[in-house]
Amino acid sequence: MASELFRVKAGDKEIIIDEKVLEVLRRYRTTEMSLEQLASALNLDSWEEAYEFVKNVPAWILSIEPSQWKTMSKMRAVREEMASK
Repeated sequence: MASELFRVKAGDKEIIIDEKVLEVLRRYRTTEMSLEQLASALNLDSWEEAYEFVKNVPAWILSIEPSQWKTMSKMRAVREEMASK
């Protein structure tokens, strides 16, 4: 599935990186959003899980625009569809 381009572990959860998650990460990175607020925005149980999530997100992902990620996801879906034919 195109939306499952990349997953990041946070505690015993895996968060699928998509445009919405990237928007939250961008807000976290560019504002004074706390780890508690990040946890709430990502439906995590605690700031500790949010901290672990942030630690596990590769730096290259943070530099990608959400719209660019959406395009990458669509391209992957098309490649997978073509390969299955």
